Amino acid sequence: MKRQIPLALVILFGWLMLALYFIPLEGAQKINENLLDWTAIIGIFALALGIWSLISVNVDKIQYKKRDWPYSIVTLFGLFAMIVFGLKFGGADSMFQGQESYMFRHFFDDILIPIFSTMFSLLAFFIASAAYRAFRARSALATILLVGAIIVMIRFFPFIAEYTRPVADWIINVPNLAAKRAIWMGVGLGIVATGLKVILGIERSYLGRD
Repeated sequence: MKRQIPLALVILFGWLMLALYFIPLEGAQKINENLLDWTAIIGIFALALGIWSLISVNVDKIQYKKRDWPYSIVTLFGLFAMIVFGLKFGGADSMFQGQESYMFRHFFDDILIPIFSTMFSLLAFFIASAAYRAFRARSALATILLVGAIIVMIRFFPFIAEYTRPVADWIINVPNLAAKRAIWMGVGLGIVATGLKVILGIERSYLGRD
């Protein structure tokens, strides 16, 4: 029953949400809005489950001294610190002022944001390395890709921008945009196919292996 009931609920609400989308009645739209509100509520419970999973995994690493277990201590410290300093109670002089408290803003602005900036800075080097390997002119298509990339990049050069910008704009707005639309069409078809497999009961991987 622990597989049949979730599967039946997924199929029922999948077809219901699909039907409500095409029913133009006011009552149907209210039901649709209420169901969407419930998805937000379920998402909150999923967030709580994710926090519990994070705690249990890192506590297990600390308890059994697994690889890189000191980082788990830092992770748990940051988690509980953001939770505690994010609380709001007491008067105006209290240090617990929610998201406006000094410690919460300090952790967010002076620790979390620099970490994000560092990660994105490292990502730029990975992108440059991947671009170098991809743009090697080993074939006709790679040569076209290389030439197009060079034209797009040099359109910002001040002395030759007026000559390269029209060609670069054409590359961005015509072949590049066509490729992006084709990719999004493929993504959309994949989403539709996956959704149909779920509400038809064909895709059941989300139920687990038990």
